[in-house]
Amino acid sequence: MGLEKAMEKARILMEALPFIKEYYGRTVVIKFGGNAMVDEELKASFASDIVLMRYVGIKPVIVHGGGPQITEFMDRLSMEVRFVDGHRVTDAAAMEVVKMVLVGKINKEIVSLINGHGDLSVGLSGEDGRMLMVRKKEARGEDLGFVGEVVGVNPRVLERLTQEGFIPVVASIGVDAEGRSYNVNADHAAGALAVALRADKLIYLTDVDGIYRDLGDPSTLISELNMTQAHELIEAGSMSRGMLPKLRSCLEALRGGVKRAHIVNGTVRHALLLEIYTPEGIGTMLTP
Repeated sequence: MGLEKAMEKARILMEALPFIKEYYGRTVVIKFGGNAMVDEELKASFASDIVLMRYVGIKPVIVHGGGPQITEFMDRLSMEVRFVDGHRVTDAAAMEVVKMVLVGKINKEIVSLINGHGDLSVGLSGEDGRMLMVRKKEARGEDLGFVGEVVGVNPRVLERLTQEGFIPVVASIGVDAEGRSYNVNADHAAGALAVALRADKLIYLTDVDGIYRDLGDPSTLISELNMTQAHELIEAGSMSRGMLPKLRSCLEALRGGVKRAHIVNGTVRHALLLEIYTPEGIGTMLTP
């Protein structure tokens, strides 16, 4: 390596120093989703980013769902797949598939990738330690089955794990007061956990570059929004159906005390590092 290339690497490291200092010891909640969850190279890149964040002092907490993977397994089993207002109708049989896919497959895959770098990660679901307390959710008066909305968070298990240096990976399943399991929207679960953990950042990894003023025009990407501007975009009806839960969860998290929320394209390799450790960042940042 020539001296010039070595100096350029040193310059990049020094550029990251203020951000390393700022976020040292802070909690960052990352909602892992989209194509980054199914592309093998992106999954490996995500895991290495998380490990680097951990070793430079951040306390990462990962939350994941797995809608497309659940649908794929239900199709294999010839089970009916039905949605009402974007919520999967989840009867008892479907709930078993949800738990199998989220807890038994996706969660363990993420943990395994991270642990390829050392004994660093622990897999959990929102049922563990009654972390995500939920109540039954309805949509348009229809019975959705075992679909829950978060009504309370017990972050004690996560706090203990992060204090001990572990990286928790949480599957978006909740539990009600009677101990029944419920399927929970992972975007809302991530936002609720970020508030309970007093996180400095909440980051959503998606398949798009961020929030646009005009969905059909890539040049209208918004790099920064405050809460008032975000509400105006929602009222104007300019949000895609998939982006609305993320944006609403961001706003709830900001109201709950989270300092920054980000919507970032997880199909960009090292998106997390670019967002946290560079002055420009990527995606859309929401602030109070």
